[in-house]
Amino acid sequence: MVLPPPVTTGGPLPLTVAVPLALAAGLALLVAFPPYGVWPLAPVGVALLAAAAHRRRLRAGAGLGFLTGVALFAPMLAWTNLHTGYLPWVLLSLLQAGYLALLGVATAWVSPLADRVRWAWPVLTGLLWVGQEALRDRTPFGGFPWGRLAFSQDTSPLLRLAAWGGAPLVTFATALVGGLLVTAAWRGWVTARHTPQDATPPADGPQDERVTRGRRWAPVGVPAVVAVAVVVGSLLVPVATAGSGATVTVAIVQGNVPRLGLDFNAQRQAVLNNHVDATIDLAARVAAGQERQPDLVVWPENSSDIDPLRNPTAGARISQAADTVRAPILVGAVLLGPGPGQVRNAGILWRPGTGADLSQLYTKRHPVPFAEYVPLRDIARMVSKQVDLIRADFVPGSTPGVVRAGPVVLGDVICFEVAYDHVVRDTVDGGAQLLVVQTNNATFDVAEARQQMAMVRLRAVEHGRPALMASTVGVSGFVAPDGRVSDATGFNTREVVVRQLRLDDGRTLATRLGWWPEVTLAALAVAALIGAAVLRRRQRVRPG
Repeated sequence: MVLPPPVTTGGPLPLTVAVPLALAAGLALLVAFPPYGVWPLAPVGVALLAAAAHRRRLRAGAGLGFLTGVALFAPMLAWTNLHTGYLPWVLLSLLQAGYLALLGVATAWVSPLADRVRWAWPVLTGLLWVGQEALRDRTPFGGFPWGRLAFSQDTSPLLRLAAWGGAPLVTFATALVGGLLVTAAWRGWVTARHTPQDATPPADGPQDERVTRGRRWAPVGVPAVVAVAVVVGSLLVPVATAGSGATVTVAIVQGNVPRLGLDFNAQRQAVLNNHVDATIDLAARVAAGQERQPDLVVWPENSSDIDPLRNPTAGARISQAADTVRAPILVGAVLLGPGPGQVRNAGILWRPGTGADLSQLYTKRHPVPFAEYVPLRDIARMVSKQVDLIRADFVPGSTPGVVRAGPVVLGDVICFEVAYDHVVRDTVDGGAQLLVVQTNNATFDVAEARQQMAMVRLRAVEHGRPALMASTVGVSGFVAPDGRVSDATGFNTREVVVRQLRLDDGRTLATRLGWWPEVTLAALAVAALIGAAVLRRRQRVRPG
């Protein structure tokens, strides 16, 4: 295969331009996510970082990527410092920014390949973003997928692509659009820089002048048109609008907590009472004909931090709620054991008349490091003694959250687990008809809650399932299989919402393909890095 000659016109952008671009890239990406939700800025942020790091030395690419990462993650993750101090927030933000530093290195590394095959630049940009996220989602200690490009597209036409390839495909498409934008802008910059302003028109006449002008603007116009076509064309991707199965009535109880903050654990009885009382109030409205009789009631994570299996009073209160509302309740509970000094974050089905159904119990499979358990505790204590606030480590479960609750099979995931592709997909593969996210946002803020709801919206489209999020303090609500949100609650309020849902047993292309879209795109990213290495070896690259 004979490659076209490399485009050697110009070098990297001056650092006085690249540094502000890198910072602007992070801020643009930030504003693309909830609670701002200006989703078109995500491709713009991708384009700005790609332009800043193009043709740079590797160290400069790392530094520019790190600046973008800090500008994105430091404000995005500010909710982590609300009640735990600045150190965890700073460390987590810097760690996540480090992955964008790697992205900056990779962007600089593949520059010769992008220059040799200019139309490959958008694809390279998309592949590198997927590869970066695949690494960040898994390392260290199981990864932290917060801030994936896909999660910024909850109101974008690109969200529909989740039905074909899940979050990795949405990330790829978002970064591809960004790559098309930088391709258009970069070629336009080179053209403007190297075309004399007083050039005389060709002697052959106006027709040849129009041809010349068209050729000059084609490198700018074509990528821009393709970028718009990718976004608009995503509207043609079919997504489920409503299930084809049975109809069930589901109630979400958002009981609220007396005070926001870490000491919600000290208010355990009050939090439990809030959810019991709100459920009993729902039963009274049902009896008065003001609400439909629910087939299922969902309580959030940490709605009973008193182990109801070992504390008779807590168990009796939950039984009172289930018996009064005459429906099973999915309770978010903290259970003691199995060993000394260990606890479990669980969703347990509590049936009217019989109480806890231990056969329908889900234990959170992905506890959050340094929040629900402390890896390398002795070393972590040297950094901050606050790790000892976590007295008992949460033990991970081993089976997917498939909970059979009478007329509906639930796919239960707890809190941050909604960000992990395989955790949600495993429940659908296990037969889940309704996706349920139990979460506790009492230690965070409304921005974190809305970012989490964006993830629920993507999961609903990805698997063609109705979904819901039940939070202690908000935001709670229902999500249709096409990503539309209904009955969203406020933040730091006590609310109960009831809705009829039509279930679905179908499987989207994304569900059937599983992890293969991500594996394929990540493998192509590795191949691109190898191809750039070969090209660098074969030609002398002008230093950045």
